[in-house]
Amino acid sequence: MKNIYKLITLLFGLLALSSCEDYLDQKPISEIGDNGFYTNDAEMETAVIAIYDGFQNGVLREFALTEMRSDNSRTKNSEGEWAQFEDMNVESTNATVSGYWTGQYNVIFRANTVLKHLEVVSDESLKNQYEGEALFARALSHFNLVRLFGDVPLIDKVIIQSESDYFGRVPSNEVYDFIVDDLTMAAAKLPAKGDIATGRATSGAAKALLAKVYLTIGQHAEAKTLLDQVIASNEYQLVGDYHDIFYNELNDEILFAIEYLDDNTNDSQDFSLEFTALGLASGLNYATNNLTNAFSVEDSIRSKVAFNQENTLEVGKFITASSDATLCGNDWIVLRYADVLLMHAEAIMAGGNATTDGAALASFNEVRVRAGLPEVTEITKEMLLNERRFELAFENQRWFDLNRFGVAEQVLSAFASEEGFTFSNTALLLPIPQREIDTSKDLLVQNPGY
Repeated sequence: MKNIYKLITLLFGLLALSSCEDYLDQKPISEIGDNGFYTNDAEMETAVIAIYDGFQNGVLREFALTEMRSDNSRTKNSEGEWAQFEDMNVESTNATVSGYWTGQYNVIFRANTVLKHLEVVSDESLKNQYEGEALFARALSHFNLVRLFGDVPLIDKVIIQSESDYFGRVPSNEVYDFIVDDLTMAAAKLPAKGDIATGRATSGAAKALLAKVYLTIGQHAEAKTLLDQVIASNEYQLVGDYHDIFYNELNDEILFAIEYLDDNTNDSQDFSLEFTALGLASGLNYATNNLTNAFSVEDSIRSKVAFNQENTLEVGKFITASSDATLCGNDWIVLRYADVLLMHAEAIMAGGNATTDGAALASFNEVRVRAGLPEVTEITKEMLLNERRFELAFENQRWFDLNRFGVAEQVLSAFASEEGFTFSNTALLLPIPQREIDTSKDLLVQNPGY
């Protein structure tokens, strides 16, 4: 159910009623902002919900930084700053990159605000839940940033402008260590799926995300242990109809999704519109010929959902039912069970070129059978990468997969040649936004090639 964002309105209303009764007993202005609001369980609940609200804004243009920088998607008309993504020549002044950077650090700020004020929560189990949610969010945003930009500022508390040490770049391995610590604690503190409101972070989501982090840094055994636990929990399963993943929202396949509401000024999204010919530049995140040709060879039921059947270059996974196409309610899926199963096979392969391991085959074939494809008796690295491409197309996974599998330069160089532009390996990292470099007083150093 999508009540998580409606709750914040109710809580603010209750707080307003309380303030009306005690309006003569007001705190000094100096207390407002840091300590004046976070004083009880209800106010902390509002602060936690604000983290999810931050995710709503933070993910809106992630498709440009991931799918459109891969061989999966492009703009329709190659216009303006959007065209920089499709030929992988992004400039440091690109507003979309700058907005994404700001959005992710805003989520981190909101998470740190919750962590700073946990002592006011009177209920111990609720305190653990809030801490777990904040740690999960902080880790997810840092994970997004470090994968896209490389060394990034690591923000482990609410900071003020005078704390200049925090504005410099921290080596990626230290950022990953921090993410692992946050998610390990989150997995221990968060409730299971059935013990928390639908749509909020869970222990299963934290374990799956931590497994993806471990795969990214090459710790396959640790990833397998966590994925075994998620699978054995029986909390999640593949839905029978691939279409239902996206149009029967918050189903049993979803581990974590960012929720939106139809026709709601505060809680709607517009990326569903952008993925059509009505969007900016007359269409963004359009399928490349490379992807549609690959799908034609694969020939599974997934292509009927991946592409809009009225225009097969448009994304079909997020077609809106909203009466206002700029106010769409389609959720954005961050983690789902098919991803878990394919990561499980990847963890068992442990960086190898192929496997006939029974557990890996069971996970891999479960995804294939749902797609209407025959089972296989061996999995190669190429097969696994392709399976992830088809299963998770347009879900912002392709760029990360190519890098994690160590084939980004090879695949993207071939794609660039096919499309008539030159690919440089410096494009494997995005530029640090120039605005951030300027405001950091040169504490932030630009990535090579920009």
